[in-house]
Amino acid sequence: MSPIRQHEALAQAYDGITAVVTPLDDDGLQRATRCRGWLVADLLFHVLCDAQRALVALASPVPGPADVDDVSYWRAFTPGGDDEADAKHAWWARRSAAAFDRPTGLVRIWSDTAPAAARAAAAADPDGHVTTQGHVLRVPDLLATLTTEAVVHHLDLVVELPDAPQPAADPTRVAVTTMDGLLPDEAVRPAGWDDHEYLLKATGRVPLTDRDRFELGEAAGWFPLLG
Repeated sequence: MSPIRQHEALAQAYDGITAVVTPLDDDGLQRATRCRGWLVADLLFHVLCDAQRALVALASPVPGPADVDDVSYWRAFTPGGDDEADAKHAWWARRSAAAFDRPTGLVRIWSDTAPAAARAAAAADPDGHVTTQGHVLRVPDLLATLTTEAVVHHLDLVVELPDAPQPAADPTRVAVTTMDGLLPDEAVRPAGWDDHEYLLKATGRVPLTDRDRFELGEAAGWFPLLG
């Protein structure tokens, strides 16, 4: 299996979200997602903030060394870590998305911002370091975190959009690699899970079944791996 170029995976992840939201009208953008309380437009606003954060981070190089990598970055986002802060962010995102005259206005901004973030990622020094959310990361590790979040939220977006495209293979591999890194060393994911099922269960979007718990054994207690 060929190695993944992180900037290409991020571009594909963002293109995948664009392919989901571009055909939607205002009604379609007000369908529910897997994120509690968020409509498609609300979640798109959240991912738009990520793309904007990527632009800021990539334009703000800092000296190393990194204090987290593409896996350890997520350990601060374990379920139940700060429920009050999560609730405040969810409400802020809803109100911010609702400030647009029409939900399709968000799609236009996303369609400008996401490709710009992907171009900035392609132009960034792969040996460089950047800062975001109080951490210093290597550029490829930052891009992997952004890709992982985009893929998981892509799956969140399409829960009521059965005809929408699924995330592409390379970004999905990045997200799966993240989840593998968060699992304890001795754990093996159940053989019956495909990649998307793994991501949904690893992030708590879909609960573990009794069979899952049997196959995971003690590792079932680690789920969800992140929120």
